[in-house]
Amino acid sequence: MANYDYDLFTIGGGSGGVRAARFAANLGVKVALAEERYLGGTCVNVGCIPKKLFSYASHFSEEFADAEGFGWKLEKPQFNWQTLIANKDREIKRLNGIYEQLLKNSGVTIFSEHAEIIDEHTVEVANIRYTAEKILIATGGWPYVPDFPGSEYAITSNEAFYLKELPASIVIVGGGYIAVEFAGIFNGLGCEAHQIYRGPMFLRGFDLDAAKFLAAQMEGKGIDLRLNSEVSSIKKVDDGYQVLLDSGERIDTDLVMYATGRTPMTDGLGLEACGILVDSNNAIIVDRNYRTNCSSIYAIGDVTNRINLTPVALAEGMALVAHLYQKAEKSVSYEYIPCAVFSNPNLASVGYDEESARQKFGEIIVYQSSFRALKHTLTDNDEKTFMKLIVNPKNDKVIGAHMVGPDAGESVQGIAIALKAGATKKIFDQTIGIHPTSGEEWVTMREPTI
Repeated sequence: MANYDYDLFTIGGGSGGVRAARFAANLGVKVALAEERYLGGTCVNVGCIPKKLFSYASHFSEEFADAEGFGWKLEKPQFNWQTLIANKDREIKRLNGIYEQLLKNSGVTIFSEHAEIIDEHTVEVANIRYTAEKILIATGGWPYVPDFPGSEYAITSNEAFYLKELPASIVIVGGGYIAVEFAGIFNGLGCEAHQIYRGPMFLRGFDLDAAKFLAAQMEGKGIDLRLNSEVSSIKKVDDGYQVLLDSGERIDTDLVMYATGRTPMTDGLGLEACGILVDSNNAIIVDRNYRTNCSSIYAIGDVTNRINLTPVALAEGMALVAHLYQKAEKSVSYEYIPCAVFSNPNLASVGYDEESARQKFGEIIVYQSSFRALKHTLTDNDEKTFMKLIVNPKNDKVIGAHMVGPDAGESVQGIAIALKAGATKKIFDQTIGIHPTSGEEWVTMREPTI
């Protein structure tokens, strides 16, 4: 039996890598982890956590305005960007420390440098080579900016979390959840926000009715949403940037941010040393047990570019550890995974959207509702909430749930449990709602719309 320096060497200290390394070490496996940037990965440092904090900050402008309808008289609120950044940085530093302590307490050896695969059992870190029985790649993804005239002037979401000043105006390019979220964030913080997307509707892959509803709400809040538009060039001028669109229109702005997708971080890993296969997007190809075509090397999380969500990477890390070291098969089900877009208002979804449901199940029944929430009846806020259920008439099971409205993610998380358990529309109808809440609408939609 070969002797190795480590049983498992993990490259990447994000959610999936840390979870796999820590839980393997807790089972007595000798584990090392290399992370060249920051522990916690994208989610903790330049993703979920700071973005949600920014989202919270951006909602206060509406909360202050709504307060007057409830009898509160406030002086004109003032926002300080530097205070938000400083407080965010302090929280991220705290979380980095927690991740480090979790790894150390589990007995994981941590390397804070770049790691490269030399062969199927060897990793090089800082010019020193270490052997491992198994190697795990969990390096995540990185923002992608296409090459075009002036593309060098665009920032990405990574830089948005560290801006020294809040811009008075910003152009955000992209139609995914990151672009939509930052459009709402900057708009809520008082910026003039323009969102440019080349397609007919943003949030491709989400339910179309929900996306259209959200678009209308965002435009109602003052976001300049330009669909079917592309940026031809960005020009630097003395007081900012000139963004030229393919229509010939020009937008003058203080800042341009690109949120046009993320690519798996596989460059410089040494994949070619073992002939590890990647797809056309440079994502590592793995089997159902997360093994690459090299039998001793595995990959999980965003670097495999399947469902790029933190809880999915965590689940994959746990499943891999169970497979490798517990002789158990805890396969991850990729059906009915809930997700949320922290836009303003939020959008959340679980299960099938209407289009994919029709493709898979044929005939479906759709229930949907939109209404003005009770909270807004005493205010000038005309924001509305949207809910939609999709049902398979063959067995009455609810196969999709979609919501646009405040704290949609909190509501849909509970609905996700019901869908995962196979709840039928009859069960929804028999459930008594909590009144008065927006959530009671889930169990009071009686008449199908389609």
